[in-house]
Amino acid sequence: MFKRVMMVGAVVALSLASACSRNNIEAVNLANDGDKSRGANIDDAISKYEQATQLDPSNYRILWKLATAYQKKEQWDKVALTCSKAEKLAPTHADYYYLHGYALVQQADKTPSMWADAKDPLETAAKLDPNYADPHFDLGNVYLHLDQEKESLEHMTKAIELKPDELNFYVPLSDLYIRLGFLPEAESVIKEALANEKPGMAGSFNVHTLYGEIYERKGDWNGAVKEFETAKKACGTCAEKGQQIAFFNLGAAYTRISPKNTSGAVSNLKNFQKIICKGGAAARYADECTQAQELLKGVEGSAAP
Repeated sequence: MFKRVMMVGAVVALSLASACSRNNIEAVNLANDGDKSRGANIDDAISKYEQATQLDPSNYRILWKLATAYQKKEQWDKVALTCSKAEKLAPTHADYYYLHGYALVQQADKTPSMWADAKDPLETAAKLDPNYADPHFDLGNVYLHLDQEKESLEHMTKAIELKPDELNFYVPLSDLYIRLGFLPEAESVIKEALANEKPGMAGSFNVHTLYGEIYERKGDWNGAVKEFETAKKACGTCAEKGQQIAFFNLGAAYTRISPKNTSGAVSNLKNFQKIICKGGAAARYADECTQAQELLKGVEGSAAP
């Protein structure tokens, strides 16, 4: 009788192992199918990854695929939850912690408590991979929102040290120096960015825009115009979110140089009004829209016979 029980137990265990193995294989096959449809149909890919993780919840590589697919859809709550599951299965993988923290940062504007929540996974990512620049960059942003400027400066500086050719890393550091009243330090950071700039580089628009603002603060309007013109050239049609400010910056600066560039001012300010002030972003740029209207009155009035 005892032997029969042992044999039955062995058969059950073997059956469970066999079923588990089949699930694992099927999960991998589903994930591979998801990879094939990912480029053309992200929703289909997500569905396959979700099914795969149900079949094999211990496969952290599939969880990673699912998390990055959610990222494409900007479903940040699902990204964070999926990464937290992957972290438990692969606690030495810095990428999982970084994307977890990054997803929390993306939600923090609407849910401010997430600034603090993002700190731990980002810190863990930075510790697991000392050469990983991105966690330091986001930690700089996190600490800035937690009113810890010293820590913010340290992490922003570290991000640049680790990845000096990433122009977008320089902008928030320079901006923080401006906020703290250290204009020479802010300009020094931007000059360092420009020393690493190459044609067509991502971040050129932001760097030249901020340098134009620094020239404004110094009262050097010719320098500001030069930088704002370069920024506008860098963004092309300036159709991406936030780039439309190029029309306002350049139009306003044209009214301050001597002699004024009246036609340039009118053209850029009217473009800004058309794109922003008469559209859905008007509330966000309320001050600039008011200024644009006042500047147009001034330059058009002075140009009248």
